Amino acid sequence: MLKLLQNRSPEGVRRLIAVGGDGQSRVVPGFDSVHSVATAAIERGTDLATMVCEAGAGPPVNIAEELAAGRLMAPVDHPDPAHVWLTGTGLTHLGSAEGRDAMHKAAAAGETLTDSMRMFLEGVEGGKPRPDEVGQQPEWFYKGDGTHLVGPGDALTMPAFARDGGEEPELAGIYLIGPDGTPWRLGFCLANEFSDHVTERHNYLWLAHSKLRQAALGAELLVGDLPGEVRGTSRILRDGAVLWEKPFLSGEANMSHSIANLEQHHFKYPLFRRPGDVHVHFFGTATLSFSDGVQTRPGDLFEIEAAPFALPLRNRLARADAEPVRVGRL
Repeated sequence: MLKLLQNRSPEGVRRLIAVGGDGQSRVVPGFDSVHSVATAAIERGTDLATMVCEAGAGPPVNIAEELAAGRLMAPVDHPDPAHVWLTGTGLTHLGSAEGRDAMHKAAAAGETLTDSMRMFLEGVEGGKPRPDEVGQQPEWFYKGDGTHLVGPGDALTMPAFARDGGEEPELAGIYLIGPDGTPWRLGFCLANEFSDHVTERHNYLWLAHSKLRQAALGAELLVGDLPGEVRGTSRILRDGAVLWEKPFLSGEANMSHSIANLEQHHFKYPLFRRPGDVHVHFFGTATLSFSDGVQTRPGDLFEIEAAPFALPLRNRLARADAEPVRVGRL
């Protein structure tokens, strides 16, 4: 099992770190980013593991110490943040419809099922097609570009106008589009998708607004296939004490859609196959503190941990200052 991390040395120099199956963490010589090593692998027609192996082993690094020192970065970025897409799919996990359905009941008076529940059930029925078939398309949303991406230890900052800043513990797929338009999956990350659930609850047609928020990625990029079941914990700490805690389940064993089906319905659009772009695609969750009536506030600490990721993802909630918007006329 190979993991890749991005790091700044104590002197501020970018470094690429590889963690091998033996658990040893070392600097990868000749590369300073996941983007650079992935670009080289595509050009060579090989894979990330081969590129890292051929680069050799640099100095050892203690990744736990680097995390504590605040020197680990989000595990993917791009020289131009405008070429990073943050997108996602919801209602993809078994049990994920419960909170959403309750949230939207008021908007579905007189209907047997809410739109959310219908979409969820369609996913349960058709979200895991055979390899030669295309399955049911999922809910899809846009979160922003690379300027909305934060790393482990960074603040998750909600806008001044936000009604809520709520955690969404998830897994995210990381992709780089090759020169011929082929999407290449680099691996998977632990993630906090972060949304405004109060805005969404007001009217489910405001889902698009509620998703235009930052998102955080854990430090490790897990290269290769995702385990069928991923188990962990999502919690919120306030003033150093646990305010809320709940198990976090993901992986296809806990999903109503296959990863391949979610990828198919994202990359079927030519817009998302633009050579050189990086995609961070969030796969959804069934665990929300908001569903349990928790109201977050600035200063709360979100913490997500799940095997096979060795490092937790921690981000403190903050609120941005109000920014006046002025539209000029020419």
